[in-house]
Amino acid sequence: MPDNPLHLAIIVGSTRQGRFAPTVAQWFATQAAQRDGLTIDVIDLVEAQLPEVLSDQRTPAVAAVSARLSRADAFVVITPEYNHSFPAPLKTLIDWHSQEWHAKPIGFVSYGGVSGGLRAVEQLRQIFVEVHAMTVRDSVSFAGVWTQFGSDGQPTNPSHSNRNATKMLNQLVWWGHALRDAKSKRPYAASSAPISSDST
Repeated sequence: MPDNPLHLAIIVGSTRQGRFAPTVAQWFATQAAQRDGLTIDVIDLVEAQLPEVLSDQRTPAVAAVSARLSRADAFVVITPEYNHSFPAPLKTLIDWHSQEWHAKPIGFVSYGGVSGGLRAVEQLRQIFVEVHAMTVRDSVSFAGVWTQFGSDGQPTNPSHSNRNATKMLNQLVWWGHALRDAKSKRPYAASSAPISSDST
């Protein structure tokens, strides 16, 4: 393990009863853990139990998740698609935080019916740019997810799934190191400094 590994937070975005998310998340976490230079933290929103109502007062549950997000150098969001969008608890997680997302890369693993969750991912891309995060180009998608995994919790077409995971992780790791190195030399400012003008 390198002296300064990249810390990856994997966010499990579904909280529905009977959800398929743990199967997808466990598979992806195993893929990520096989890479040198990564430490993994799986943040399951069922366990996080964030308040649904946003306020200026952060509960202990919010504070605990905030600390884990702050430690992360990069994120992967595991999301299903519900009615052409992503789960409400995932939006709540995003909205509870701000600086925790700044200048960090985000990848996606999505699943669902015909679209494989890609419509949820496209909406998330628009939201994460607003909190100054950077989403990587490639994602992992499972269409008809219930037929994509066997009873052992492993993909039925592992070579395809593993290859896509590797491709996305390659991009995420590159950006994770690039952005972390850049911030160590120049702190990221969410708002640009005013442009000075010469009055003469």
